[in-house]
Amino acid sequence: MQAIIHAADIQDRDGGVLLMGSLFGLYPFLLKLYADGGYQGVSFQDGLRTTCRQINLEIVKRSELRKFVVLPKRWIVERTIAWLNRCRRLAKDWECLNRRALAFLRWASVRRMLRRLCQKTI
Repeated sequence: MQAIIHAADIQDRDGGVLLMGSLFGLYPFLLKLYADGGYQGVSFQDGLRTTCRQINLEIVKRSELRKFVVLPKRWIVERTIAWLNRCRRLAKDWECLNRRALAFLRWASVRRMLRRLCQKTI
């Protein structure tokens, strides 16, 4: 898992380029990136192309219908965020330091992975 915590005045698109730049060379098998409509734009695509050339970007758009429709890949991200927000410390932004917030995010991810690994399957 990789995360970057930055100030609120940085747009998601710019933060996404920073995040993908930090992944450079770590995951050579990463070929596809799913993103929502907030990452649609020339600046994010150009930044992604300069940092990670092999990654293909796919924007998962919302349904144009007026009813709830489960989108194929978007629910994975939403579910993961919901699982992480079940940790009381991550439910609100209490941390004053970015490195401390990142440490608690990683701790919650480790906790989630351990619970999945230790589940009893019958």
